[in-house]
Amino acid sequence: MTPADVQDRVTEIARRRGFFWPSFEIYGGLSGFYTYGDLGTKLKRNVENAWRESFVRRQGFLELETPIINASRVFEASGHLDHFKEYMVECARCGLVFRADHIVEEETGLENLEAIGLDGFAKFLREGEVRCPGCGGEFKEPIMILTMFQTSIGATGGEVGYARPETAQGMFLNFRRGFQNAREKLPFALAQVGKVLRNEISPRRGLLRVREFTIMELELFFDPQQPSCPFFKEVSDEEITLLTEETMAKGERTPLELTLQEAVEGGHIQTEWQAYFMGVSKRFISHLGVPARRQRFRAHLPEERSHYSAQTFDHEVRLESWGWIEVAGHAYRTDYDLKAHQQGAGVDMSALRPDGTRVVPHVVEPSFGLDRLVHVALESSYRRKKKRSILALPRSIAPISVSVLPLVTKDGLPEKAAEVHKLLLEAGLVAAYDDSGSIGRRYARADEIGTPVAVTIDYDTLEDETVTLRDRDSWSQVRQGTRNLPGLLRRLFKGEIGFSDLGDPI
Repeated sequence: MTPADVQDRVTEIARRRGFFWPSFEIYGGLSGFYTYGDLGTKLKRNVENAWRESFVRRQGFLELETPIINASRVFEASGHLDHFKEYMVECARCGLVFRADHIVEEETGLENLEAIGLDGFAKFLREGEVRCPGCGGEFKEPIMILTMFQTSIGATGGEVGYARPETAQGMFLNFRRGFQNAREKLPFALAQVGKVLRNEISPRRGLLRVREFTIMELELFFDPQQPSCPFFKEVSDEEITLLTEETMAKGERTPLELTLQEAVEGGHIQTEWQAYFMGVSKRFISHLGVPARRQRFRAHLPEERSHYSAQTFDHEVRLESWGWIEVAGHAYRTDYDLKAHQQGAGVDMSALRPDGTRVVPHVVEPSFGLDRLVHVALESSYRRKKKRSILALPRSIAPISVSVLPLVTKDGLPEKAAEVHKLLLEAGLVAAYDDSGSIGRRYARADEIGTPVAVTIDYDTLEDETVTLRDRDSWSQVRQGTRNLPGLLRRLFKGEIGFSDLGDPI
């Protein structure tokens, strides 16, 4: 199966089964916007909850929710109005527009060209190496545009506003409130999950590059004189694949294989906090079904880094469809943002140390695009087995945990199946009832949407209150009493037992 086949089949399942589809379909659609159906909404929520468990709850970090629309002075202070821009190219023949780095990368096979600048893109275009994929025409000179949505605030439009392109500024603006809620002690973190908007020049690749999406970000505030991370030992032995600034600067693409402890001691990662979040990030992405061999961390070169960053790593995963793609960014933002807003608002953004001195905290930020992770989870879980499509989603994120299926729709089996369905719902499990079509078709339907376990009610159920449980991945089956189902299934989805522990094999 080719990479294009994987992409096409996953997208087809997503549309047909109700994970997601292009928005505004009845009006012909609008690129860069997607609508989630029931299954997609559940999957997205499960991925979000897994992120929150990995990055927020266990560490006791704080959450907040801030506005999507911000006054222009926020982004003036933060530097976004000067720096949140991309190069655009337009075909001189047909008028199609593209983001310059994307079209050059796709047409040449080169990677990570964000930093080559106006002259670099113009050189590619002048030499004729890159032409319009739509008509083969030549491109006009590249130009730079702001990729933030602008709006007006107030009935008379008296104030210019912008839709936030990230949630981070909301956390910086509310640093003082957060510090107060953290009992005025460093380190502490603020986390936020929310919608952001970016006016992408040429959205493409489905959920991988859209104009409206959900971002999951965390800002960890710490004293640079006390930079150690109390959680670092939990991940210090985690091995990572690392493309460092040094190797990238030399044009090499051979990564280092080392532990996070070695990466910190070798100076490849500047702070323990950043290394800690990279370790948590690797485990989190593995939890979504991406094996370690398909993960790496790539350092940004200085000219590629954002204006606020002293060091940035992209967490990348390798997909069959698109190769290496970014799923998270890990940035060491120093004290740039707090100082910028301190100057812009004229408000003190420092924290009091125990010795009476003051410090503007430094910041480490892990940032994840939730919609990208939904795509990554779906594509990484896609399997073919005996001409059937299966989404082998990890049990903890599957949108439906259990399907309840009467063997036939007569002789009291649907009524008994409804009782079992109600039992599982009352136990807090996400269970679906399905009596449409043959039992084989229903098994196939459950496999295709990623349901880990199917519970079949048959004639023996009426006699002895036992049911058949079928595993999505192995298709193996066991038998168990109905009264034991809630407790056993809860343990299965917590990872405490395996499928074979659910009952006697058939």
